[in-house]
Amino acid sequence: MRSIRVRILATCVIVLAAGVGGWQLLPTSGDTPGAITVGTTDDVSGLDPAGSYDAGSWSLYSNLYQSLLTFEPGSAVPVPDAASNCRFLGEKLRTYQCELREGLTFSNGDALTAQDVKYSFDRMRTVDVGDAFSPKSLFESLASVKAGGNRITFTLRTGDATFPFKVATGAGAIVDRTEYSAKQLRTGDTVVASGPYVLKQYKAGVSARLEPNPKYQGAVKKAGTPIEIRYYKEAEQLNAAWKAKKIDVTHRQMPPEVLAELGPGDRDVRISESEGSEIRNLVFNMRESSPMSSRSVRQAAAWLIDRNKIASEVYHGTVEPLYSLIPQGVTGHSTPYFDAYPNPDRTRAARLLQNAGVQTPVRITLGYSLGGATRPEAAELRKQLQVGGLFEVELEEKADWQDFQEGYATGAFDAYAVGWLPDFPDPDNFSQPLVGRGSSLSNGYESERIEELILATQEFSDRGRTARDFKELQETVAQDVPLVPLWQTKDFVLTDDDVRGGQSLSDGTGVWRLWELGWL
Repeated sequence: MRSIRVRILATCVIVLAAGVGGWQLLPTSGDTPGAITVGTTDDVSGLDPAGSYDAGSWSLYSNLYQSLLTFEPGSAVPVPDAASNCRFLGEKLRTYQCELREGLTFSNGDALTAQDVKYSFDRMRTVDVGDAFSPKSLFESLASVKAGGNRITFTLRTGDATFPFKVATGAGAIVDRTEYSAKQLRTGDTVVASGPYVLKQYKAGVSARLEPNPKYQGAVKKAGTPIEIRYYKEAEQLNAAWKAKKIDVTHRQMPPEVLAELGPGDRDVRISESEGSEIRNLVFNMRESSPMSSRSVRQAAAWLIDRNKIASEVYHGTVEPLYSLIPQGVTGHSTPYFDAYPNPDRTRAARLLQNAGVQTPVRITLGYSLGGATRPEAAELRKQLQVGGLFEVELEEKADWQDFQEGYATGAFDAYAVGWLPDFPDPDNFSQPLVGRGSSLSNGYESERIEELILATQEFSDRGRTARDFKELQETVAQDVPLVPLWQTKDFVLTDDDVRGGQSLSDGTGVWRLWELGWL
């Protein structure tokens, strides 16, 4: 959601360093090393995994909470974490079973049992927090969960080859059933979990202090370094902190013009650049109360968007124009928006509106959340939509991510720009959560044909067999235009030259590996 929020695996990693030499977790004096400070503009909407579906929250969850499965660095196949093993029973992909590791405990000392796992999944699907805030849309195929001894059995309504991927995400985070209410979200600034780190201190929107969890047992085999995360509202603030050496690592999002100027000649900095599948969409409110409820109006807007200009002038070439729901590098990618709306064309847009009897200018509000280059992007989108007087656009900026989410979830905007940082490396994560029933975008879009195609693609373990269905799905979306894809971007991590592990912090599998960071 992740909104930020499938990520694809990193295919290009550039580490600019002359040599790493030796390193040690403890200095020769025996003192505990200082925390590594990580800066980001990603916001954390909440500490309870049942009520948050955004990139900032899930990045934190992958360090604090444990799921049955996780992703190892460089691998797109889920591996056991809290589980000792997991598998499908039978060939219909409708029963999935896991065995829990022995001796797991939460950070408060309580035993982690199969009953806690069942409770966590049931709770995540029933706590009512609204579609925009809940990851429950990932588990549309899940019918029931049973627990007995150390065994957890998931029964699915339909065959779903992607189910293990979903279990490995923040939606599969395991909570202590004695600490987390079944009816409401946990409040406060504390976390009870069993992940590689424990949360020692948290100030919403400001900072989070993480320290290695001595009770953790799972897929991570190395002890991490203490981490201090600092949150910034704007990219310029993050860059200022980086220049002032107040932070040791930056990840998401430095100003585009800064990233564009990075090169091999830069000294005292390590740059990790990887191919990524983070995307950004212009989403349309399809409720009857909005002018965007008309397909002709949405198609007219699609004819006015100039992605190349956004990529070059707003993002300085650090993003690539996107013409598809599914980004390049992911199975099923095609270019239906280029086929349908190849170049900005004011004449075609005007003809659509005229034939539909739509009075111009169409007055709409365009909402966006402050962060990264969202403000200049919104200004450019407004300029493009207003070409020729076809639209009149009022911009509405929200400094707080939750306020922005609440706004689009309740239909406060006619259009809104939302980034999507995929949860797991599969094209399903660009369909079910974005255009499926109960989508996290909360724009009111529903299509029976889309639902049929989503179910059809989930039936194949061989994901290559889904390409034709995903092609039709994307073509259907391009004609209905519930959203307009804008761009996809690479992933950049900057670290001081005395910090190792930046290249492993993020690899496109939805896991933020803070434990990979360490002092040289």
